[in-house]
Amino acid sequence: QVQLVESGGGLVQAGGSLRLSCVASESIFSIGFMGWYRQAPGKQRELVASEDRHGSTDYADSVKGRFTISRDNAKDTVYLQMNSLKPEDTAVYYCAAWGRTIVAAYDYWGQGTQVTVSS
Repeated sequence: QVQLVESGGGLVQAGGSLRLSCVASESIFSIGFMGWYRQAPGKQRELVASEDRHGSTDYADSVKGRFTISRDNAKDTVYLQMNSLKPEDTAVYYCAAWGRTIVAAYDYWGQGTQVTVSS
């Protein structure tokens, strides 16, 4: 069981930046995907950004050009750099790890960190 612990959330004005960090309790080297989801009040959880173990990244259209995901396997940490923040980016952000082995799929989740963007 991999534990994920997020940090870096907070309150920021529109146009500002935040960097979220997610530290894993075990090596993430072989984990298929590391990513960030978010859930705003009254909305479904959505995938914001992901990076596979080969370094390929994917982003939600709403954050392309503003958010950057990076994965540091040496530190077992994944980051989400968020620039040009908008009020609609306000949500709880969750770190996630998922993939599959020969025998089963797996997914692990952090507890979430609140990001609030004021207008």
